[in-house]
Amino acid sequence: MQSGRALLLIADIGGYTEFMRSHRMSLAHAEVTTARLLETVIDAAHGFDLIEVEGDAAFLSRQADALEGDATVVATTKAVVAMHRAFHIERRYVATNLCPRDGCAQADNLKLKFVAHVGEVAAQTVKKRQTHVGSTSSTCIGCSRACAGPEYVLLSEELYRTGDTALSDPVHEVSQDLDGIGPVRGYFVDVEDLVAGLPPPPDPSLIGRLGRTVGLAGRGLPYMLGVRNRHRAVPAR
Repeated sequence: MQSGRALLLIADIGGYTEFMRSHRMSLAHAEVTTARLLETVIDAAHGFDLIEVEGDAAFLSRQADALEGDATVVATTKAVVAMHRAFHIERRYVATNLCPRDGCAQADNLKLKFVAHVGEVAAQTVKKRQTHVGSTSSTCIGCSRACAGPEYVLLSEELYRTGDTALSDPVHEVSQDLDGIGPVRGYFVDVEDLVAGLPPPPDPSLIGRLGRTVGLAGRGLPYMLGVRNRHRAVPAR
């Protein structure tokens, strides 16, 4: 088991529960779409390693021993912006493909929110799968219930204090009194504020829309026929 300081990042798809409520064929398409969106988000998180996927959320980490002060927060926000943009580009392709089913049409309602934390962790391997034990962002997740807005990045107090001057956008403080833990404080920024200076995502091309439609139909058929596990995790990179 190796230990060290790590930057932990959770990317969580908002609106997932409503998105999955549909009939059999739409459910198959919704599952494939969610997997594709998570794969896109994970691929955009350069420098981060995938720890695990749980339903609609990806848990990632990177070594933070070489990151000090503002660099830790900058690395977090840089990853958030890249993942958010990749998510919305792919989401627009899904929402504008040629499939008439609800599982595709409702993809436009999906959002992406983030929780980030820095602290000491130990890498542990169980059944050939690596996980982290020790300091986690679980208490920060509790604070996420107090965040306003559909898309945000919530920083634990530990992470925020390492580089509060790196955030020039409006920062909002939130706190929650968690059972067994007590008062927990976090700080969140609207993702819209982080990406305000970037150009809008490109419009989906007709060829891209056709490709997504064919790919979705092909990947969704095994789920619909019941020959593939509906809860298959996104493979680690």
